[in-house]
Amino acid sequence: MRQITDTILMIRPVNFRMNEQTAVNNYFQEDLELKNIEINTEAKKEFDAFVAKLRSAGITVIVEEDDKTSDTPDSIFPNNWVSFHDNGDVALYPMFAENRRKERRESIFLRLEDEGFYIKNIVDYTSAEDEGFFLEGTGSLMLDRINRVAYCALSPRADEELFIEFCEDFEYSPVVFQANQTVDGKRLPIYHTNVMMCIAENFAVICLDSIDDKKERKNVVKHLKQSRKEIIAISEAQMHQFAGNMLQLKSGNGQTYLVMSQAAFNSLSGEQVKSIETHCEILSSPLDTIETCGGGSARCMMAEIFLPKN
Repeated sequence: MRQITDTILMIRPVNFRMNEQTAVNNYFQEDLELKNIEINTEAKKEFDAFVAKLRSAGITVIVEEDDKTSDTPDSIFPNNWVSFHDNGDVALYPMFAENRRKERRESIFLRLEDEGFYIKNIVDYTSAEDEGFFLEGTGSLMLDRINRVAYCALSPRADEELFIEFCEDFEYSPVVFQANQTVDGKRLPIYHTNVMMCIAENFAVICLDSIDDKKERKNVVKHLKQSRKEIIAISEAQMHQFAGNMLQLKSGNGQTYLVMSQAAFNSLSGEQVKSIETHCEILSSPLDTIETCGGGSARCMMAEIFLPKN
């Protein structure tokens, strides 16, 4: 069992823009005074530079072009609709926004098989969409793969019963809580768990301030400590710069990196940087357009591949 991988899937955007269907409960999204075609051009530049940086660090990046015929403005965030597991299982997830459901493409699985990966079984949760229940992949699920603990901040995009079902199917112990952010003076649910926490091999970056309920906060801390994770706490202001939206990866020769956006890195204190660098190197790349219009950052753009090789 591995916590981190050296291979990821990324989807190069063709119609990236601010998705009006996700903006209703993603409070990280903002409008830019740019035409959609300009936004897409900027997003492509950021995407390509990010991929180049990852590859130069020795991380294997499998890039698929988005399908031009589908109106899929958020396809750049594949980790929400699919996850790939060590035992050859692939999970497909129910998506809140209707236009995001078109992101699920069988051609991607064929590409991975062409790349030599073995897919044994597809575990499909997407029928829950018909009932109005959602669980958006490793956006909603924070997986401590070694210790078999899954964390989930409940929201309109993360249903508790579905989360429990996933944990039963994939043999994880569930840790459920509510994480909030302040929007116009109100405390409202954060849309995805992966914007407020990141689980690495030996540490966790987490915005504990977003867990308003003291018992829930204590329970999350207890589980992280039981799993021997050093807790690196970030503030809500840092979370809004996507400092929770990070992913630990490794290169082909085993060098480990915590991958994040430039905005996330810039928001960290010297002390926090030092704490992270005792565990691994930091790799950051500017993703300003993607973050502003998409309301997601570096972690959301990477679907980790743990599948066995044929």
